[in-house]
Amino acid sequence: MAILTCISPIDGQQFATRETDSLENVTNRLDKALIVQKAWARRSIAERSEIVLKAIEELDAENDEIVTELAYMMGRPVRYGGEIGGVKERATYMASIAKQALAPTVIEESENFHRMIAREPIGIVLVIAPWNYPYLTAVNTIVPALIAGNAVMLKHSTQTLLAGERFEKAFSRTDLPAGLFHNLYLTHEDTSALIARKSFDFINFTGSVNGGREIARAAAGTFTPVGLELGGKDPGYVRADADLETAVSQLIDGAMYNSGQCCCGIERIYVHEDIYDAFVEKSKQLAEAYTLGNPLDNATTLGPMANIRFAGNVRAQIREAVEAGATALIDRSRFPADNGKTTYVGPQILIGVDHTMRVMREESFGPVVGIMKVSSDDEAIKLMNDSEFGLTASLWTNDRQAAADIGGKIETGTVFMNRCDYLDPALCWTGCKESGRGTTLSVLGYHSVTRPKSYHFKMV
Repeated sequence: MAILTCISPIDGQQFATRETDSLENVTNRLDKALIVQKAWARRSIAERSEIVLKAIEELDAENDEIVTELAYMMGRPVRYGGEIGGVKERATYMASIAKQALAPTVIEESENFHRMIAREPIGIVLVIAPWNYPYLTAVNTIVPALIAGNAVMLKHSTQTLLAGERFEKAFSRTDLPAGLFHNLYLTHEDTSALIARKSFDFINFTGSVNGGREIARAAAGTFTPVGLELGGKDPGYVRADADLETAVSQLIDGAMYNSGQCCCGIERIYVHEDIYDAFVEKSKQLAEAYTLGNPLDNATTLGPMANIRFAGNVRAQIREAVEAGATALIDRSRFPADNGKTTYVGPQILIGVDHTMRVMREESFGPVVGIMKVSSDDEAIKLMNDSEFGLTASLWTNDRQAAADIGGKIETGTVFMNRCDYLDPALCWTGCKESGRGTTLSVLGYHSVTRPKSYHFKMV
C-alpha cells in the first residue's frame, strides 16, 4: 500500500493523508457491488431517485464544513460558498428527467408485433474525478449512474482527498444498499491495473489530456466504454455590437474565477477592433480590483492555485509571452502575496499576443488571459478554431442570428451567447478534439451509463 498526501496550497503544509486500498480489497468490493447492483436495478426509478436526492441533501447539510475543507485542499475562497448550489441544480434536474430518459422507445405496438428499444444499466461505473470542482464534476456521473440502476466506484484526486469520503458518508446516511457506492483510494498504477482487468463496465474520467491518454491505454482491448472530459483553451469573441460592460465583467470573471482553474474557463479573448481599446482598459481595471490572499479570509476574491507546479506553469507561460513581445498589463506589485515562488499567482492580462505563444495555445489553467484584436467574424472564427481543444466557445453580441452562424462554424462542444463558464444540466456536456469524447448531463448523460437492448416480438 502507498500513502496519498494532500498538500494544502494555503501554506504548503500536509493537510490530509490516506492509505491506498489494496487490489484485493477493491476486488472484494467490486464483487459485492455486482451482486447488490442487480437488486438495485430492479427497484423503481422513483425510488432510486429519492434515495440519491436524499444523499445530496446530506451533502448540503455539511456544506459549511465542505467549503472550508475545499479552501484547505485546493484553495477556493470561502466567500464563494462552495459547489452545493450547482450540485443540487444538476442532481435535481437529472432526477426530474430520469423517467423520460430511461423510458423504452416503442417502435410498434400492434396485434402482430411488439418492437421496442429499452435501456438497461451498464453495471459498475468508475468515476475518476478532478480536484478543481470535486463535487460538481463527480455528481455529473454519480447521480445519473445510480438513478439508472448502476453501482458506482469513485476515485478522487489526491489534491481533494476528502471529497470522496464526503460522498460516501452522505450515501451511508440514506437507504442506498450497502456496497452499491464505494469511495476508493488508489494510485494511478493500481487504477490502470484495475481498468486493464475489465473491472468496470463504464469509466468516466475528468482531467488532463495526458491523464485521458493513460486511461485510454489502460482500457485498450477491454472494450470498456470510456468517457473523457479533458483539457480546454476556451475562447471568447466580443463583436462590435456587444454590451461592453457585461462582456468585460463576465469574461474576466470567466478567466479568473477559481484562480482560472476551470475546465471551461476563458483562456483567450478576441475583440473586434472597434471596441478593443475600451475592452482592454475596462478588463485591466477589473483584474486590478481582485484581492489575492488566504482563501479562509472572506475578503479574498482570488485564492492560491492548487499546486506549486501549476503556478510555475502559468508563470512560465507569462514570462515566455513577454519575452516574445507580449505586454503584461497588470503590475505584480499590486498583489504582494504573489512573490513569484508560491501558489499565490496574481491575475494577469496579456496583449500583443499571438498563436505562436504557449499562453494562446496550451492550457494555462490559471489566472491569465490573452486578448487579441480582430477585424471580422471570419478572423475570429479562424483564431477560435486554431486550437487542439474544443470544449466551449463564448460569443458576445446582440445579434442572435450572427451568433448562430458563427457558432455553426466553431469546432467546440458548447456555444454560449452572452454567457460563459457554465454547465446547463439540460444540455449535454461534451467536447471535441483533445477536449475529449462522450457526454454527461441531459438525456444523453443517461445514455452513457446505460446500454440499449432491443425487443422484437412477433405474435404467432
